[in-house]
Amino acid sequence: MTMGAQPRPGASAPGPSGASGTSAASATGLLAAIADVGVDRVRGGYSRHGFDRAELALREWFVAESRARGLDVEVDRNGNLWAWWGKPGPNALITGSHLDSVPGGGAFDGPLGVVSALAAVDLLRARGFVPSRPFAVVVFAEEEGGRFGVPCLGSRLLAGTIDADTARRLRDPEGTTLADAMRKAGLAPERLGRDEESLSRIGCFVELHVEQGRGLIDLGRPVGVASSILAHGRWRFQFTGEGNHAGATPITDRHDPMLPASQLVLAARRAAAAAVGSRATIGRIVPVPGGTNVIASTVDCWLDARASDDATTRSLVTEIEAAARDAAAAEGCRLEVTEESYGDTVIFDPALRDELAGLLDDAPALPTGAGHDAGVLASQVPTAMLFVRNPTGVSHAPAEHAEPDDCEAGVAALAKVLEHLAGSER
Repeated sequence: MTMGAQPRPGASAPGPSGASGTSAASATGLLAAIADVGVDRVRGGYSRHGFDRAELALREWFVAESRARGLDVEVDRNGNLWAWWGKPGPNALITGSHLDSVPGGGAFDGPLGVVSALAAVDLLRARGFVPSRPFAVVVFAEEEGGRFGVPCLGSRLLAGTIDADTARRLRDPEGTTLADAMRKAGLAPERLGRDEESLSRIGCFVELHVEQGRGLIDLGRPVGVASSILAHGRWRFQFTGEGNHAGATPITDRHDPMLPASQLVLAARRAAAAAVGSRATIGRIVPVPGGTNVIASTVDCWLDARASDDATTRSLVTEIEAAARDAAAAEGCRLEVTEESYGDTVIFDPALRDELAGLLDDAPALPTGAGHDAGVLASQVPTAMLFVRNPTGVSHAPAEHAEPDDCEAGVAALAKVLEHLAGSER
């Protein structure tokens, strides 16, 4: 269905900064237009989560920017936005990324891919280019999983790799379900699920993204291409003990779930350090009830684990879980472990990767430990990624950065790739 332009409740989107015709907007200029949306005054950086006030404002901004360029915007059954240059159809060339962030994230992860796609449209139009195949810019919903816990939710739903009923029941930290959040945003959660119509249109997907690491810094290159994504997943560890008074309960009488939770943090670091190239992180801990003078009754911890292949990742998690169970038993606590999301190793289409690298002056091919919508779609359609240099090497934090010249080099590279692929059968 066509996306309406009416602002959502509580949302205040900046006006369009681009225009149709031959004038070309810069990626940095477009980023500047949304710089005040979702600023996190507590954590620093940005907190923009699926269907919250900030992300809805950005969605409205994207609709306005797309319409200013004469693009027709649709929202699919899973809340993903599609801005079509010309008539939708099969074998479409698709580019784009996401607009949401992790809590306290940087300004570039996700939005750089979206603004670069819009700027590339401007650049191609300025050259007099008209696509010879269907073409669209996409914004995927809830890529980071910062609100509902499952990363790449919009693309997973599109591809049918997450059950629709499971997705509808996902809850944010305040208890709001995904179904309720979508309904409040004017969408129809009963329609969630694999979208054969939208999926069948995609002939090729190219996602531009700020690099989340130091590969391009060390190589002295502004733009690279992706070669692979580590196998990765998220697991919830819930330790249950006995809530009690911090002052009135002797140490010998305690069943404190915070102790095995702390051992989980250490076990994750030890296991990952022993498995070369692996990563294991406890980035979120939630004690209940959370009082300073209260022994927690439960502690929920989320493990993010990644490695080069499925077997190594699974082995890593098994080792960490075994250590956590031993620690829980020693404190007289119970442990429940739930896998909340998982993605196997992604190897991007080698022929397409090499084709684009050659087109971009032998751009280096880099692996990444970060998940992306392009990784979810890679098993369904030909997919590629471009990376833009991040001089800090930091991502998912306020220090994430890309220099203006490198951003514009990314736009130029994306435009060149899109122009090339527009005449390809890929």
